[in-house]
Amino acid sequence: MTPLLERVRIATIGAPDLAAVERDYTAWLDQKVRERGTVDAATAASWGAPASAGRPYVLMSTDAHPDVYIRAVEIDAVPGYKALTTWGWNAIEIIIDDIDALYKELQNSPFRFIGQPASLGVRYPTIHAMQVVGPAQEVLYLTTEQGDRSKSSLPLPRGPVGRPFIMVMASGDVAASRAWWTETFAMKPQAINESLSGLARTAQNAPADAIYTISLVYLEQHGNMIQLDGYPAGTEPRPHADGQLPPGVAMTSFAVANLGAIKTEFVAPPAHLPGLAYGGHRAATAIGPGGTLVELIESA
Repeated sequence: MTPLLERVRIATIGAPDLAAVERDYTAWLDQKVRERGTVDAATAASWGAPASAGRPYVLMSTDAHPDVYIRAVEIDAVPGYKALTTWGWNAIEIIIDDIDALYKELQNSPFRFIGQPASLGVRYPTIHAMQVVGPAQEVLYLTTEQGDRSKSSLPLPRGPVGRPFIMVMASGDVAASRAWWTETFAMKPQAINESLSGLARTAQNAPADAIYTISLVYLEQHGNMIQLDGYPAGTEPRPHADGQLPPGVAMTSFAVANLGAIKTEFVAPPAHLPGLAYGGHRAATAIGPGGTLVELIESA
């Protein structure tokens, strides 16, 4: 069966300092501002975040992939929020061309490194990645294929910095999370394995025996995936200001052929929302595992 989610369209960041996000992404990650404005009431209601109405936003993309966006929306700061410690969307994985060149460039940037460039190991030896934290406590995985790109599971970057291609979300039950994605959207799953990454463990100051798990589910188009991270007992859903988007990576938007084919409950009925990112098409938002905001945009 063909997955109902076609591809990643928008990675949305909840940012207390919108200007910092725009500054850092345009200066260091090849992003171009495609649109700026304020969130209208219908869009805020569609997200289930009515207090986002009137808040400024900026929409960015690279010339390599101009129709796959990073959107930052202003929020009130959430005291004590720290990346990789709560459920929900935790990271945006972006395909890049030359990891060593970008690593050198980012040494002088405001992005904070939490993972140095390295191979993903025995299972994916030719895939190399590094990880940084941005100005809104959003985590970016910056990833490249150093082997035969024509045979890779990764998309082509088409430029120094390409597009978001994997979105990373966490919950307290990776098996239940995987079941929701596969049953709701007919997505092909990968097996659940113990996670070898220490990023979340370090961020959470977790004991050595805390178990972290990982799986993937695949969208329809090549190189589009969701990474499912399982966090141990004691972790919780992400806090957020009342009626606003969550801090950090707040929401992911996916292209779908037909909202009528999606058998899940929406926050609000599908609606034609304004703005470049929607292209005049209908959109609706569902709430996934761990309170994750999942926006669906019809592609035609």
